Amino acid sequence: MSDSSVTVVHNAEKQRYEVRDDDAVVGYTQYHPDDDGRLVFDHTEIDKGYSGQGLGGKLVGFALDDVRERGKRIVAICSYVDKFIEKHPDYRDLTD
Repeated sequence: MSDSSVTVVHNAEKQRYEVRDDDAVVGYTQYHPDDDGRLVFDHTEIDKGYSGQGLGGKLVGFALDDVRERGKRIVAICSYVDKFIEKHPDYRDLTD
């Protein structure tokens, strides 16, 4: 894996943000909207071959930045997203 081939994108059709190495999806964080219009993040996963490279943090940071840009709020059911927000308190404003 070369760093330049790894990208993070929002796949709105699948309701998730994806980490891609070229065209291959190697990780994602998924969400669904709740009745109040918040995005409920319920699962984050990075392929084992890509673990330990900081891609989970890159993915969740990208997702939360995008949520903020869109004027949305989140519910972090996923333990990874919840812990990420604990470690990065500048994202707490996105939660209730």
